[in-house]
Amino acid sequence: MAEKLILKPSAQHPITIEPLGRRVVVEVAGQTVAESNNAIVLREASYPPAIYIPREDAQMGLLEHSDHSSYCPFKGDATYFDIPSGGERSKNAVWTYEMPYDAVAQIKGHLAFYPDRVDAIR
Repeated sequence: MAEKLILKPSAQHPITIEPLGRRVVVEVAGQTVAESNNAIVLREASYPPAIYIPREDAQMGLLEHSDHSSYCPFKGDATYFDIPSGGERSKNAVWTYEMPYDAVAQIKGHLAFYPDRVDAIR
């Protein structure tokens, strides 16, 4: 098997991580799935910003581990969770990097939610 390409943020592909600076709530099917005052925001190149919520601020009992995975050469291997209460729309709605690369180590222990797979991120 070929080695995975590992890239570092640069001027051509910047990545910044900073505190969100406000409370964030994620809702699905009338339930609060996550609520935090300690979220961080990751901005990567031209992608939309991604809000990462500490795992301890999520209702992990409402999430179900998915078989889906992906790879980012800047962040590492991502694993996913479904939110069963959201039905088909909420499959693979949550991603996390269990062992992120050093350049983005701050996202370890955090979850991110696809805005179009939940009812609200406010």
